[in-house]
Amino acid sequence: MLDCEAKNLGSVSGPNRQRDLCTFCTISLDQEEVFRTKVFDKSVCPFYGEDFYFEIPRPFQCLSFYVYAKSVFQRDLPVGKVSIRKDDLCKYSGKENWFSLQTVDPNSEVQGKVHLEMRLSEVITENGSTGQHISVRIIECKELPLISGQNCDPYATVSLVGPARSDQKKTKVKKKTSNPHFEETFFFEVTRSYSRRTQFNVEEEDIEKLEIKVDLWNNENLAQDVFLGETRVPVKILQSDHIHKAWYLLQPKGNGNKSKSDDLGSLRLKLTYIEDTVLPSACYTPLCTLLLKSPDVKPISASAAHILGDICRERYEVVLPMVRLLLHNNRFVPFVSAVAALELDNTQEANTIFRGNSLATRCIDDMMKIVGKNYLSVTLKPVIDEICESNKTCEIDPIKLKEGDNVEVNKENLQGYVQKVFSSITQSSSNCPPLMCDVFRSLRHLACKRFPGDPHVQYSAVSSFVFLRFFAVAVLSPHSFQLRSHHPDPEISRTLTLISKTIQTLGSWGSLSKKLFLDEISSNVSKESSGLEDAVVLKEGEVQKRAQGRKPPGMKTFKKRWLRLTNRELSYHKHKGKDADRTINVKNIRAVEKVDESAFNRKNMFQVVHSEKPLYVQAGNCVEASEWLEVLSQVSRCNEGRLATFHPSNYTSGAWQCCQSLSSNAPGCKPCTTTMLANLQLDIDCDREAERIFSLLSANDTKLQSMEDACASLAVYQGPQREPEEYSKFTIQEPKETFHTLKQLRNIMEELQRQHNSRNDVRQYGSL
Repeated sequence: MLDCEAKNLGSVSGPNRQRDLCTFCTISLDQEEVFRTKVFDKSVCPFYGEDFYFEIPRPFQCLSFYVYAKSVFQRDLPVGKVSIRKDDLCKYSGKENWFSLQTVDPNSEVQGKVHLEMRLSEVITENGSTGQHISVRIIECKELPLISGQNCDPYATVSLVGPARSDQKKTKVKKKTSNPHFEETFFFEVTRSYSRRTQFNVEEEDIEKLEIKVDLWNNENLAQDVFLGETRVPVKILQSDHIHKAWYLLQPKGNGNKSKSDDLGSLRLKLTYIEDTVLPSACYTPLCTLLLKSPDVKPISASAAHILGDICRERYEVVLPMVRLLLHNNRFVPFVSAVAALELDNTQEANTIFRGNSLATRCIDDMMKIVGKNYLSVTLKPVIDEICESNKTCEIDPIKLKEGDNVEVNKENLQGYVQKVFSSITQSSSNCPPLMCDVFRSLRHLACKRFPGDPHVQYSAVSSFVFLRFFAVAVLSPHSFQLRSHHPDPEISRTLTLISKTIQTLGSWGSLSKKLFLDEISSNVSKESSGLEDAVVLKEGEVQKRAQGRKPPGMKTFKKRWLRLTNRELSYHKHKGKDADRTINVKNIRAVEKVDESAFNRKNMFQVVHSEKPLYVQAGNCVEASEWLEVLSQVSRCNEGRLATFHPSNYTSGAWQCCQSLSSNAPGCKPCTTTMLANLQLDIDCDREAERIFSLLSANDTKLQSMEDACASLAVYQGPQREPEEYSKFTIQEPKETFHTLKQLRNIMEELQRQHNSRNDVRQYGSL
């Protein structure tokens, strides 16, 4: 999601001099930080160049990017920010844009919304005079920010303000919540009293100048209260005896009006933002059925899945939802075998086999990234970590050698690294996922059938994927394959480039160890893991952990700990690199579930239920919490003794707070999340993938129509093609069969569009 650089960063207050500026960039959903880059040293034009892809796990208003100057002796200093409203993200999606950095003002750092009900009415006083009063009911707020990682203590002030007045009232403070329910009503006198006998009319200009102002604050007790946002509602929108009820987005103080700030520099961002409205499952049944029939369609080019790849061939992201859908339903191998056979029919030379960017190669690339993620970690992560941390120089290009470098020493370093990487790969066949083996076996068979006179083609068909498109690419960009948390620095990146190029060369060379490895991962013999492979770190990071058992006097309930998950165990440590305070065997994990916010008045909490007391953990942000839940669920999905139910709250004061059961061993009161199967079937949300496919087809409706026209012309006109350029854009082997599939797609798309139109949400916020 993020790929950025900055230029001409302005100076910041404090001891940092501009030429010594060390900066980093962060991403926030509203005010919750979800990602930060590594620090870029001493440059006013840093190139961060880090990609960050994440599922957005909650509603948000703004996606914000902050640039900070790193400070050693005090808190990091903000240089500037770029905030993009959710409604504007689509305008910038898929394109690079330069944004001017804006000042980071505490009074503009707001998020959340407030629910108000207002009524303007005429009131008769005891002495018979009449005036207009307004009642303001502040009902609730939602999605207020975390303060120092915890829920805030919010309260609201409600004011009637005008040129010559400011009447203010205040709600009660609500403790530890980002979604407070206030349910308080305040009354304000709008106009001066007048006699009913004189029928004195209200002056219109009085109403024009008045507004209701609601401010949200965090109660800080001994310190100054923190501003959380405001909203202003003109009194003139109210009609007598009419109730106005609406949600209002909180705005910066003074609606963000401020004088032009100094030039703080610019930030280049490349954003990709995808938002789908997913319909009920039944709506997608016809589309999924048609796509899943694709492997059985003859010829394969007339199938719905092939048509999708054909009309969107220039868009790489098109293939992924289709691959996910086929994987989920165990239809991937027959489909990719059919499209690979079609590609081989058009391949004239054995030495060019599967070297292009075709539908078959794109499908297999995406499959390997999905299925082979853990395989990569087990095989490459230990040696990649060693390369990045030992930082030996491997430059062998005379032009790029630095003063004092010894080319012979560098060559030895490079040879040593290459040998370790190549050995790790060729000894990893027992860990190769069965699905990848099935695909490689099919490719090997198809290649031998297409080029029966070439004894080496069976190996090149497999090595072109496993070496060139899988391992070599992961070595080149370990961050993109989650093998490293950040992009490597330029010198390490150069080393990895040299290793990757060498691995590609070795992958094309017929060594005995390579052939044996390729035989093993593409044979009919099922390989079993020895179970002796090294522990591989799947995820680690800083969290807040709740103390287990009884809390000794003076002990904090939550403490910072370093949480570390490998394929064998979950452990927590006082600091990264320290010995474990506690270790939980992965095989003993019985459930991994979210914890209700009300349990500890904290967001982003999850629990790991094992053979002893549950381990309660608070992640740093919503994205981290989602990732921990996913990886822990994945690694424990096949454990024996998985629970069917769990408690979403905690056990305290002699009872479970969720169901009030008195026994600490009482069965859970809520069903556990469906356990995921090892064959990937339940790892994929088919409705979401089908919606993505529908969106892609809709965006390429013009091409679908062109393909229909080409099929119609080819079916009717049997002579030589008069305008071959019209047909060469698509793969049309059987015009009638292809036309039939296109008509089915058209009917399905029209029905899905009708379903979307009937469900469009037309509600708007009162502040928009």
